[in-house]
Amino acid sequence: MAKQPNRTRPSGARPAGKRRSSLGRRLLAVLLLALLIAGGIGWWKARTWLPDRKDFPVQGVWLSDDNGAVDWRLLRAAGADFAYLTASEGTNVRDTAFVTSVAAARSRGMQVGAVHVYDLCAPADAQAANFVTLVPRDNAMLPPAIRIDISSRTCPEVPGEAQMQSELTTFLNQVEKHAEKAVILMVSKSIEKQFHLAARIDRNIWVEQDFLEPAYAGRPWVMWTASSRLRLNAVNTPLHWVVVQP
Repeated sequence: MAKQPNRTRPSGARPAGKRRSSLGRRLLAVLLLALLIAGGIGWWKARTWLPDRKDFPVQGVWLSDDNGAVDWRLLRAAGADFAYLTASEGTNVRDTAFVTSVAAARSRGMQVGAVHVYDLCAPADAQAANFVTLVPRDNAMLPPAIRIDISSRTCPEVPGEAQMQSELTTFLNQVEKHAEKAVILMVSKSIEKQFHLAARIDRNIWVEQDFLEPAYAGRPWVMWTASSRLRLNAVNTPLHWVVVQP
């Protein structure tokens, strides 16, 4: 039987399986690069996005002492019409720079309001005293905002509904008597899911959700924290950017 001639592979040629494998790796590398670029663009947009002024003409910020030093001139130039400042938290935490921050914001033509971070486990009377001792009665101030959320740090065991609502009502009565105006309830999605405060307490509602208007309150809101990631030259930390319902 005649021998079959030896078949030699052309110089530099690779088996078809290896060529397909190499092509797959290149395609995967291109896909990963595209995802990285898209992620980078999304990250950049998250840091710079602001709601359209045509939809929300009045916009501002919610600040706390965690934000550090603020360049109020740059903040005003960036479009902040108002600033809500976290004045107090629970029964004994206060922002020692609150009074000077109010004066600084007003010097730039911004309206100012005070925020109290409510502790579900702390006595209402003591929390109200903490707030009213620091925040003066001032008709030029915006309505006080009460931040209510579920926090395992300050309140590992959330009280029952009846106790929570009784204490919160006591707190609101004392703060509103001092401020001589109704408060705004800044309710988180988790607190609203558990206690339905927007339906139970007749106050204006402040909601939060990055980029997309939230509907968890079940009724129209007055204020919305539209971004918790905004970066501006005015502050070295991410900002909570807030809009007002027109």
